[in-house]
Amino acid sequence: MKKSPFLDRVRDVIRVRHLSYQTEKSYLDWIYRFIVFHNKQHPTALHESHLAAFLTFLARERKVSPSTQNQALQAILFLYRDVLQKPLERIDFLRSSRPLRLPVVLSKEEVRRLFNELKGEPRLMASLLYGCGLRLAECLTLRVKDVDVERRTLTVRAGKGDKDRNVALPLSILEALNAHLSLLKLKHQSWLKDGFCGVALPDGIDRKYPKARLQWTWMFVFPSEHPSMDPRSGQCRLFHRSESFLQRPIKDAVHRAGIPKPASCHTLRHSFATHLLEKGYNIRIVQELLGHRDVRTTMVYTHVSHLPKAVTSPLDDLPPTPLQVHS
Repeated sequence: MKKSPFLDRVRDVIRVRHLSYQTEKSYLDWIYRFIVFHNKQHPTALHESHLAAFLTFLARERKVSPSTQNQALQAILFLYRDVLQKPLERIDFLRSSRPLRLPVVLSKEEVRRLFNELKGEPRLMASLLYGCGLRLAECLTLRVKDVDVERRTLTVRAGKGDKDRNVALPLSILEALNAHLSLLKLKHQSWLKDGFCGVALPDGIDRKYPKARLQWTWMFVFPSEHPSMDPRSGQCRLFHRSESFLQRPIKDAVHRAGIPKPASCHTLRHSFATHLLEKGYNIRIVQELLGHRDVRTTMVYTHVSHLPKAVTSPLDDLPPTPLQVHS
């Protein structure tokens, strides 16, 4: 994306609103694509029908998912409401639709086999995804202050929808988590002696509390090996591990474990929800643990968890007879 004074203005408003860096990148991308779609006309020359045409194009031609189309809508509504101070009125457009797709879920035995193929930090991270129902991004952005080993709780900060929530830490990983944090604390002390530049902080905390970036409590639980340049401030900061740090080991472990499913990091979150429902937990409790805004999002797991127990095939009612696949 080329440098643009207009997009710089949008970026400034996003940062004043303290939106996340991921939201910043997403909004700028959609606003740029909206402008290019309309032959680079300035947004002040465009109105509701132009937005409707763009959203309809995404649904009809690009076949995007409802969530992707809504992301584009929210970005452009933000542009007109918060940047141009000209909120758009009613917008009529073709809504994207996708048939219900059941999530990929591992059995408990498959989870066990998968974990047997993981070790070290990736194993601990995968345990948090499955044991606490975390999204990968939520696991990566965990900070030391959010982990309460004594009370066995984990606080997920600014999850999807910018909501905080508490989840229980599994007893089985407390020892490994404690050992990991102890080793990390020693590293932190060593970094401080070597002139540590500090950890990346959210919103305006770095400006309000200049020394917070050096404090142990603000450290990422899974920090990267080396500091890098903060894309917003241009200063040297330590960030968290990249997504690929866990994605690659999970993919390899699925293959080595002989699991015939397209499983990923997010599959562990799906499996967490499904296994809780199979244990008889109320769907509202599962909704809270997952951080879903709407219980209808959580309902998809009932299609996975309840069918095998509720339905008995009529084939099983017939007298057993030998079955030869190959003659």
